[in-house]
Amino acid sequence: MADEAADGSLVFHPMDQFLLKPLKFLGFEDINWWTPTNATLWMLVAVLCVVALFVLGTKRRAVVPTRSQSVAELLYGFIYKMVEDVSGKDAVKFFPYIFTLFIFILLANMLALIPMSFSTTSQFAVTAVMALAVFLTVVIVGFVKNGVGFLKLFWLTSAPPVMRPILAVLEFILFFARPVSHSVRLFGAIMAGHAVVKVFAGFAQITAAAPLAIVGVTAIYGLELLVAGIQAYVFTILTCVYLKDALHPHH
Repeated sequence: MADEAADGSLVFHPMDQFLLKPLKFLGFEDINWWTPTNATLWMLVAVLCVVALFVLGTKRRAVVPTRSQSVAELLYGFIYKMVEDVSGKDAVKFFPYIFTLFIFILLANMLALIPMSFSTTSQFAVTAVMALAVFLTVVIVGFVKNGVGFLKLFWLTSAPPVMRPILAVLEFILFFARPVSHSVRLFGAIMAGHAVVKVFAGFAQITAAAPLAIVGVTAIYGLELLVAGIQAYVFTILTCVYLKDALHPHH
């Protein structure tokens, strides 16, 4: 947590927890584009947790559900209703993809709260790939379903005619800014929260107000549990909103 400086004082580095490191127990010493890292490991752990919950946990389905079955059914119903309410009934066919996004982000955020773990969603590369996948899906679905009519998304018929070209340019810019905002919102919130926890934990070691710092860590940790769920929900509901634009491109 904290290291001893040359003058004997303790220093801590709250951003070190986000550094990518090769998996040395597999024999890797340097990071290349193909090197398994701590981020790779914890993404794999998240995937295994998804399998454990939704495959193994619901293997013996019963009328009176087990705890794992209850959790799986609750999450399933929650996201299914979200997709149907936000994007419409014709978006239900995309439910498996949206549900996978939600569960992966939720479990990755939760696993990151385990001491000595790694937060995969604090990496912009991870959230950017997911956001770009959503963006490309929306564009492809929009043109496949509507053809050139998808461009109606940028033409605000409710605005005065003289303003429509200007607003169309703005809508076009905002549309292509979606992947950036979609990814930055998730990784920024997770990174900021974990950094604050690390700072308070460092204060508990290097200040005389250790009890107060510990109380602060506990409070922020509880808040991070809430943020883990909220950020998964926000990423998912924005995906539903963007998908609705692809299926119904009109204002």
